[in-house]
Amino acid sequence: MPWSKERLESVIRDQFGVAKLVVVANREPYIHVTTDGEIRCLRPASGLTTALNPVMQACGGVWVAHGSGDADRLVVDDRNRVAVPPEMPSYTLRRVWLTKEEEQGYYYGAANEALWPLCHIAYTRPHFRASDWDKYRDVNFRFAEAVLDEVGQDPAIVFVQDYHFALLPRMLKNARPDLVVAQFWHIPWPNREAFRVCPWQAEILDGLLGNDLLSFHIQYHCNNFLETVDRAIEARVDTERFSVTYGGRTTSVQPHPISIDPEQVQGCLPHDLAAAERRMRRHLRLRDEALLVGVDRIDYTKGIPERLHAVDRLLTLHPEWRGKIAFVQVGAPSRVHIPAYRQLNDELQALVDDINWRHGDGLWSPIHFLNEHHSPEDIFLLDRMAAVGVVSSLHDGMNLVAKEFVASRSDERGVLVLSRFTGAARELDGALLFNPFAIDEFAETLHTALSMPLPEQERRMQLMRQRVQEHNVYRWAGALLTEIARLAELKRTAGEAA
Repeated sequence: MPWSKERLESVIRDQFGVAKLVVVANREPYIHVTTDGEIRCLRPASGLTTALNPVMQACGGVWVAHGSGDADRLVVDDRNRVAVPPEMPSYTLRRVWLTKEEEQGYYYGAANEALWPLCHIAYTRPHFRASDWDKYRDVNFRFAEAVLDEVGQDPAIVFVQDYHFALLPRMLKNARPDLVVAQFWHIPWPNREAFRVCPWQAEILDGLLGNDLLSFHIQYHCNNFLETVDRAIEARVDTERFSVTYGGRTTSVQPHPISIDPEQVQGCLPHDLAAAERRMRRHLRLRDEALLVGVDRIDYTKGIPERLHAVDRLLTLHPEWRGKIAFVQVGAPSRVHIPAYRQLNDELQALVDDINWRHGDGLWSPIHFLNEHHSPEDIFLLDRMAAVGVVSSLHDGMNLVAKEFVASRSDERGVLVLSRFTGAARELDGALLFNPFAIDEFAETLHTALSMPLPEQERRMQLMRQRVQEHNVYRWAGALLTEIARLAELKRTAGEAA
C-alpha cells in the first residue's frame, strides 16, 4: 500500500493516541504580510516547510516557529497562536518573537555564519563569536519555554528541526524527562576532524544527545556524527545498534532520507501547459531554445558560480549549442545580512554579464538570471519546460529541488544533471552524476544531457519517478514517526517496570 496523507493520518492515530505532536522549526510554514494595506498569508519558499507542511496537515498538532512577517502579530491570539492553513485550518502555528539582536546573533551569526559553513565544508570559513553563541543559547531557551507551555503536563512528542536548535532537546529533557524528543538534522554532518574546530562542540553534542532519536538524511552523516561523539566526549557509542548512551540515556542515530509530495507538485502545474509555456517564454524573451534550468536560494553551497562556468565552458567546447540553448537560473535572495551572501550575489551578476557579453549576439543571451522569489507554480512550470534540470550543490544533505524536477515530469522527458555530493544522488539512479568542482566534466555532462535520445530520457525518468512516488514525504514521516512511537513505547514500559 503506497504512503499517502490518509495512511499517515491512520498511523498517527494508531501509534500516538492522545499524545500531542509538536514540531519546532526556525522557519514558519505560513507568514502574514501587509500589502497595499491588506494582510496576506503567504507560504515562504523552503525545503523544510515544503516537506513538513503536508505532514502537519495530515497529523494536526502545533508548529512552533519564529514569527518573522510584518503582520504576524496582528493575526495571533493572546498565546501567539494562529490556525493554519487559512483556507482549511488543520493545525496550530505558535509564533516566538525575537528581537533584532537575537535574530542577528542566533540566526545570522551562530546558525548561519558558524554551523552552516562548518557542516557543509564549502570552503567558506566559519565565524565563531561568543556573543552569537550567547544569543543562540538564549533563543533555544525561548523556544523550549514555548514548547513546554504548549504541552503543559500532557504526553507529547516533540519533533525538532535542523541546526538552529542543537541545544533545545537537552533543555526539554531537563524540564520534562518523560517527553519523547526527536530531531531531524537537515544539513550534512561533517567528519570529526572538521567539526573539532568548533569551540562549542561539547555543548552542541550534549544538546543533541538529549534526543531519543537523532536522524540525518544518509548513513554517511550518521557515521560522521557517531565518530565525532566517540572522539569528543565521554559516551558509549554502539556502532552495531547505531546509538549513543550518554548521561544514563540512549539516543538512537538513524538515516531517514527526506522527500516531497509529488502529487502536490503535479497539482501546481497549469491545466493548459502549452499556453502557460508560451506565456513564460514571452515573459523571459525566449524563442525556441532548449532550456537548462537551475532553482536555488542564492547560497555558496549550491554551486551556482560553478554552474555558470560550466555553461560558459559548454559553449566554448561545443559552439554548436550557441543560439540553441538558454540557461535559466532562478535565484531567490537569501541571508542578505551576511557579507558572504552579498558578495556571492554580486559575483553571480558579474559572471552572468560577462558570459552573456562574450557568447551573446545581441538577439540571443545564453543565461537568464531571475534574481527574485518565484511562486511554486512558476518554478514547477520551468521544471516542466526544461530539457535539462541542473543541481550542482557542492555539499547538500538531500536536495529536494532534484526530486521536484522529477515529480514535474509526467511527460517522462527531460534529463536531471545532479551533483554527486548531494544526498539525492544516492536515490535518483536515473540522473547523470558529476563533480561540480571539475568544470570540464560538468560541461561535458551538460552536453551529454542535451544530446540524450528520447528513449533513454524516458527510461531514466521512469526510474526516478517511481522512486520519488514510492519514497514520498509521507513515507519519510511515517518511518520517522513510527520509530519515535516505538521509542516512546520502550520508554513507557521501562518506566512501568521501574
